[in-house]
Amino acid sequence: MKISFTINGQPKTVETDGNTPLLWVIRDVLDLKGTKFGCGKAACGACTIHVDGNAVRSCSYAAKFAEGKNVTTIEGLSDGEQLHPVQQAWVEEIVPQCGYCQPGFIMATAALLNKTPNPSDDDIDKNIVNICRCATYYRMRKAIHRAAEIQSNNS
Repeated sequence: MKISFTINGQPKTVETDGNTPLLWVIRDVLDLKGTKFGCGKAACGACTIHVDGNAVRSCSYAAKFAEGKNVTTIEGLSDGEQLHPVQQAWVEEIVPQCGYCQPGFIMATAALLNKTPNPSDDDIDKNIVNICRCATYYRMRKAIHRAAEIQSNNS
């Protein structure tokens, strides 16, 4: 089946089984490797992307549902050389250890900040439910608050 959508601002049409998880279309067909495979059950969040601005676990999101949608991966979050506020905060707060899960956390955080520009710790706890085996949660929380500050200063 042919599926047409926009990814990171570029229109794309791919030929794939419509039930293939969008994760595999992104990684294997479009060769964008920033979105990670973690659990394959939408539990860990390593595969988080944006579909029409909403955080989506791409490992369980059928490619056919992307038809006509706007998809953003970690590669499309920044504006050229200008880091997204979440990416900038992640660097400033030295968040990653191994880093494998971080693209998913960054994408989930960017979606949260679009809906809740100044999140409380409770907002973060309820919305950022990805899993980090290195347990960098304390630094991530600091980075989320810092990203909110950066984003409000850029407005």
